[in-house]
Amino acid sequence: MEDKTMKLFSGALLDELSAKATASPRGRANHNIHAGADDPVQRFFVVANRQSYFRPHRHRTKSELALVVRGGFDVVTFDESGCVLARYIIGAGGEHLGYETPRATWHTLIAHADGSTFLEIKEGPYDQATAAEFAPWAPPEGDARVPQFLEWLRTAQAGASARY
Repeated sequence: MEDKTMKLFSGALLDELSAKATASPRGRANHNIHAGADDPVQRFFVVANRQSYFRPHRHRTKSELALVVRGGFDVVTFDESGCVLARYIIGAGGEHLGYETPRATWHTLIAHADGSTFLEIKEGPYDQATAAEFAPWAPPEGDARVPQFLEWLRTAQAGASARY
């Protein structure tokens, strides 16, 4: 007898998300595991390509937990003014396979390769108005300066100030 409540996640799902990410102008795609925005725990896979831009942001009231299941990412944290505090290498099969970002921490992710994937878990319910605060010192998605800023992010070390 099959358990109808069991949710299984295959490599084929991640392959499908990778194809969607490649076709997306944002270079990423996600798959929600939770049933809806009102769920107390939000769980989802995110697939990102190398050129995907996660505008630096923070979650004022919620922490964020992520486990990398394919590829790898750099997670970069910043102070209030956009100065790099730290760079962490997170990757499937690497020394660090996940991270938890404390509440109100400015951060971004940079995919090492197309198809890099993480499972993200954070407190719900989801409220679009308060989900993320974007850094005023980083260009918004779609801005012509994003490619230059993303290239800067790839190599910026602790002490470097955000520039674009």
